[in-house]
Amino acid sequence: MIAIAKPYLTEDEAQNAYNTILSGWVTQGPKVQEFEEKFASYVGSKYAVALSNCTTALHLAMIVAGIKEGDEVICPSMSYIATANCIKYVNATPVFAEVNEHFNLDIEDVKKKITLNTKAILLVHQIGMPADIDAFKLLCEQQGLKLIEDAACAAGSAYKGQKIGSHSELVCFSFHPRKVITTGDGGMITTNNEAYYKRLKLLRQHAMSVNDRERHNAGKIIFEDHLEVGYNYRMTDIQAAVGIKQLEKLDHIVSERRKIAQHYNTAFVKLPGIKVQTESDGYFTNYQSYTLLFSKDAKLKRNEFMEKMLAEGISTRRGIMTAHRESAYNFEKYNLPLSEMYSDNSVVIPLFYPMKAEEVEKVITTIVKFLS
Repeated sequence: MIAIAKPYLTEDEAQNAYNTILSGWVTQGPKVQEFEEKFASYVGSKYAVALSNCTTALHLAMIVAGIKEGDEVICPSMSYIATANCIKYVNATPVFAEVNEHFNLDIEDVKKKITLNTKAILLVHQIGMPADIDAFKLLCEQQGLKLIEDAACAAGSAYKGQKIGSHSELVCFSFHPRKVITTGDGGMITTNNEAYYKRLKLLRQHAMSVNDRERHNAGKIIFEDHLEVGYNYRMTDIQAAVGIKQLEKLDHIVSERRKIAQHYNTAFVKLPGIKVQTESDGYFTNYQSYTLLFSKDAKLKRNEFMEKMLAEGISTRRGIMTAHRESAYNFEKYNLPLSEMYSDNSVVIPLFYPMKAEEVEKVITTIVKFLS
C-alpha cells in the first residue's frame, strides 16, 4: 500500500531526542527555547512560542487577541474542525464564509459576513497554499479587526517572497505527523508583538510568573505566582529536539515535495474533468497535500475513483472537510455551496518525502488509466 503521507524522520532526530532524554531536562527547557529561536529566525518573525499542538496555539491566539463571548470570528467551514472549535473555546461564534478555487477564504464573501459583532478573521492557508494575506490585512485595518493566521499546514510556504509566519501578529503552526515537518505532535505561534509573546509564554504554563528555567537558575529561593487562569499547553524538550532537526531539513523537504507535485501537474493537467492545484504569482506552496478536483465531466465519480485506487494499493483521502456539516455544527443551516462542492469532489493523493520514484510512477499511471 502506498501511504497518503509519511513523516521524514531519521537518526538525526532520534539522536537529538536521545541526548535530550539523557540530559535530564525533558520539558519546557533549553531545547524548547532553542527550537523557538530557530523557528522565529526561519520564518522571519521576532518571536515564536512552542505549544503542545496547533489547536492549543489557536486557542491561545484567540485569548491574547481579546476574542470573548458575544464576539464573532469569520473563518472557512472548509477546514479541519479545529479552526472553528478554537473560536468556540472562548465562547465566541464562528461565522463561516465561502472559499475560492485555492480552498482559501473568499474575501468578497467575507466582506458580506462582517457585522458589528465581528472582531477577527481567522485566515487559513489550506493544504499549504498561502491565502492573500495583504488583502485580508488591509480589510482588517479598515474594519478594525484582528487577523489570525491558521498556518497549520503552511510551514515552509511563502507569500510574496516572505515565509508564512512573518506577515501578521498571530500565526499558528502544526507539527502533526501529516504536516511537512513533525515533532510527533506539537505547535508554534509566531508573532512580532512583544506583549502577545509575553502573555503567550505565561498562558501555556498555567500563567506562572516564574518559569522553570528561571527558577532552576536562580541564586535564591523563588516562589511563583499564578497571574491568571492559564493552561498546560507545553511542548516537551524531547519534541523540540526532534523539531530542531526537522527544521534544518525543511527547505530540502519542501523542494523535493514540489518536484513530485510538478510531476503530478504535468501528468494530470490534461485529464478530462480533472483540475490540478496551481500557484498564483507570488505564492509558494509546500504541497502539504496534493488534491485533484473532479468535475461532472470526469470519467469517474470521486468516491468510485477512491475505491479503485484502494484496490490498486494506493491510499487516498476525501477532500477537506466542511465543519458546518459535522454533527457539532449542523444544527444551523449555512449556504456554502462552493465549500460543499469543493469538499465533495476533491481527493488527496499520496505525496511525501522520500517517496520512491516507482511509487510516484505507479500513482501517475494508475490515475491516468482510470481517468483518461
